[in-house]
Amino acid sequence: MKKAAIILPPDNYDRIYVPGVRAALDEICEVVVEKVHPSQIPQFADKLTEVEILFTGWGAPKLDENTLNYFPKLELVLYGAGSLKSCVTEVFWERNIPICSSWVANAVPVAEFSFAHIILGLKQFLRMPELMRKARTKKTPAHFDTCGAYGNTVALISLGQIGRMVAERLKTLDVKVLAYDPFCAAETAAELGVELVSLKDAFSRAQVVSLHAPWLKETENLITGDLLNRIPPGGTFINTARGAVVNEQEMIEVLRKRPDLTAVLDVTYPEPPDSDSPLYDLTNVFLTPHIAGSINGECGRMGEYAVDECRRWISGEALKYQVSKAAFEKMA
Repeated sequence: MKKAAIILPPDNYDRIYVPGVRAALDEICEVVVEKVHPSQIPQFADKLTEVEILFTGWGAPKLDENTLNYFPKLELVLYGAGSLKSCVTEVFWERNIPICSSWVANAVPVAEFSFAHIILGLKQFLRMPELMRKARTKKTPAHFDTCGAYGNTVALISLGQIGRMVAERLKTLDVKVLAYDPFCAAETAAELGVELVSLKDAFSRAQVVSLHAPWLKETENLITGDLLNRIPPGGTFINTARGAVVNEQEMIEVLRKRPDLTAVLDVTYPEPPDSDSPLYDLTNVFLTPHIAGSINGECGRMGEYAVDECRRWISGEALKYQVSKAAFEKMA
């Protein structure tokens, strides 16, 4: 049996490597070190010299030269979470050790959250309670003539893993789906049933716009006030990506001027917003504390993906979720 270690903060260990996942790991590996905080690595130096497979996740050790020297036999790293930005270093890439991320597992709840809010946005659901409080009636306002899914239009900004998952779910609705993604092939868009359009067209034509672009230097402030102001009356903007992709001050100005728009913001920049941020007070803004991704029991799926990948490695099968250096550089 391959020898493995599970190193990450104990609270994240409990979230990701849940009992069922942990039991499955015992069937394929001998775990010689587990539930160890990265700061405790030196205490287990003797045992770590045997480790061939490293399981980790949120709070992973920095995979720099100092850490890697504790693992002379390391063959594979399995990261039971999403982005690798906090742990991978140039030295790690030089060692040519495969690393796999459970980012696809983490994409599932984000896609579910986004899909749910797209449906609510098409119904303009979040605006209803405030309007009913003011009008003191349950009568639907007459100007809600664009309300509902049938025949309506949704735009997805980026067709990465999450955007594609959302597009697949949107096939169950009678909606037109637009997408902005300069890197998406026409064939892929056709398979997903989406129309590739410009960024301006995406915002101008869609009743609901859902943002899924990664936070890169090139995407900072990609979503401007001008784009947001193009959303049709009663429209909804959803951000489950990263706050820095949006020019927040310009967004606030648009939302102040256009109370007909709704913004569902699971992410902001900074995060959380400053205590005096207008985002807390605007009645057409709905803040959630970065819960679209895996939380609580959902985290076990990421551990499951890591163990499944380990099983493929041991069996000599191709890895499904290996991250190359080129892919890493484009990750959020």
